[in-house]
Formats: sequence, C-alpha cells, structure tokens
Amino acid sequence: MNPNPRESHAGPVLLYDGACGLCNRAVRFLLGIDRRGILRFSALQGGPGQAWLRAHGLPAGDFESMVFVREWGAGPGAGREAYALRTDALVAALEACGGAGRVLAWIRYVPRPWRDGAYRLVARLRYRLFGEWRARPLPRPEWADRFIPTPPS
Repeated sequence: MNPNPRESHAGPVLLYDGACGLCNRAVRFLLGIDRRGILRFSALQGGPGQAWLRAHGLPAGDFESMVFVREWGAGPGAGREAYALRTDALVAALEACGGAGRVLAWIRYVPRPWRDGAYRLVARLRYRLFGEWRARPLPRPEWADRFIPTPPS
C-alpha cells in the first residue's frame, strides 16, 4: 500500500460525478475491494478533475461519464491511451483493484456498444433512481487519503 497517497502524484485515478448517489456508492465499493490501496479518486466537478479534463481536451461539463486515468502524473501529451471512459473506465478500475475486482471485470467480455448503451441509460436515470449524494463520513477514516485534495484557493 502506498504510505501516503496524498504525497504521490502517480498511479491510477478514477474521476466520478461527486454529486451522484450511485457514483459515490460505486467509489465506496471500489475502496472496499482495493485492499492494496492502489486506486485514488477525484470528483469530476472538483479542481483537480476539472484541470485534468481541460488539459486532455475532454468536456469539463460532462458528468455522465466516469474517467479512469491510467497514470495521474502523466502529462497531456499521453494521448487517448492515457484514459478510459464509461464502462471501459469501470473495467479498468475493477482490474486496478485486483482480487475480487478482477473477477467482476468480466463485463469487459460484453460488447462495448451494449455495455455503454446500458451505461448511458443508467447515467440518464441515476439521479431519479439513486438521488443526489449527501456527504457522510467514510466507513474507514483512512480512506480519506485516497481522494485527491483540491488545493486551497
């Protein structure tokens, strides 16, 4: 496990809709199965997420797609292979978690148009089905170090 993820700018990061109830539940699930503490997180709406999206030419206002960043410290010249979107992002995050995550990543065998179609449908309905996220304490306080902090203004 990385001794202090806040000090490291390397490794995989999952950008997610920080206001979405489903997305936050997914993040907590990934925190629970990532026993090695490899994966870090940042809300798409937050400063670090917004800066990353802009630097890589992705829409900074589209919160319907999770983004898996393979190497957070890589610069914008890394190209399209530097990140994955939608269900490819979910598969990559599950694989990064290892263990049970690799087993759950079986969805990679479902054709991408089918899984991304289902993803888009759930993305449109997620606030109706799961509501807006209300901040609450993490089940394990040490998980807080796995989130990329927004620098003070």
